[in-house]
Amino acid sequence: MSVTSRLPEFLEKCERERDRAVDFWLQHSHDTEHGGFYVCLDRDGKVYDDTKYCWLQGRQVWMYCRLYNEVEKYHRQDVLQAAIAGGEFLMKHVKDPDTMKCSFAVTRDGRTVKVQRQPFSEVFYFLGLSELHRATGEAKYRDEALRMMDQLVHWMTVDDSGLGRPKWPGAPATDSMAVPMMLMCMIDQLETMDPTLADKYAELAKWCVQRLLLHIQRDGTVILEQVSPDGQELPGSQGRLQNPGHAIECSWFLLQYAVKHNRPDLKKTAINNFLLQPFESGWDNKHGGLFYFLDVDGFSPTQLEWNMKLWWPHNEALIAFLVAYKETKDEKMLEKFAQVFDYAFSHFVDPDHGEWYGYLSQQGEVTQRFKGGPFKGCFHVPRCLYMCTQILRELLTA
Repeated sequence: MSVTSRLPEFLEKCERERDRAVDFWLQHSHDTEHGGFYVCLDRDGKVYDDTKYCWLQGRQVWMYCRLYNEVEKYHRQDVLQAAIAGGEFLMKHVKDPDTMKCSFAVTRDGRTVKVQRQPFSEVFYFLGLSELHRATGEAKYRDEALRMMDQLVHWMTVDDSGLGRPKWPGAPATDSMAVPMMLMCMIDQLETMDPTLADKYAELAKWCVQRLLLHIQRDGTVILEQVSPDGQELPGSQGRLQNPGHAIECSWFLLQYAVKHNRPDLKKTAINNFLLQPFESGWDNKHGGLFYFLDVDGFSPTQLEWNMKLWWPHNEALIAFLVAYKETKDEKMLEKFAQVFDYAFSHFVDPDHGEWYGYLSQQGEVTQRFKGGPFKGCFHVPRCLYMCTQILRELLTA
């Protein structure tokens, strides 16, 4: 029996789990006194720490607004008002107006706890406010998003000294895959917010693609997380590091760009090099699921969590294989989607309280029962299930 016969099942389960995940955050995460969102939520939604991690503040604003903007069921005032409260909290408490740096974590009432020397809090600040502009039409959110976009482009492509990272004489210069990935994501978001901005950022988008392709190493057989600025493999464990989930996430960014810009060569590279190869090398054939990190030469990765199964690589794989199937109609892509679907829906889903667990052992057992923490919030699970639901419905009605 063809795997296409499972499309209605995939749609029904993705939509159901999307709604259960979103309802979890709607019910448990809103701080109605100070604004913003509680993110440290136990299995049943109980707040176990009221520190507010700011990647997740921006991500939740984006997620609520995207659902409000694109899904009729969530085009509701309670969703919009929660997003506005989150956006106002971001603008009032998270960004330093003098440096443009955003906190990584703040207290419940918005006092800075920690600032990272990376640009990711700022990326999600931008994403949240740009989608909030789409939802409200208010110019202040657009203006703030564009100011942050300009600052991020400067930090990522011209001069990163404003991030506060010291330059040590023994540290090699590196090119992280995360930088062009995030820029591609931001450019796509800008074009969604305002299609007239596409021309302004067209050359930057091409630059992002070129930088990402540098991470294809060893005659096209691996994707490395970090390379030198001129695209050479770095020495030691740092240079041999693979993050299968990151490469797979990158694949659907590249694939969408390739389709939009009629780049069949890039479409092939996105599927073969960034999706299939990392998936095949990253899949645990004994226990199922995707490893978190791998060493390309088979040494033990120095990351102690390397063999754990985390929620978000599986979310990205579900999106990537479904986008690949939509664009190619190659049933192999749908078979891989089914492989990930069957593992994820039998291991990460909590049938009692909604949302997914985030962290499993190599054997697939839950290691941390919380649903939200410093790096897991209202983003990867609902984004994945929202996107999969939209694509599956499109496939079934085609």
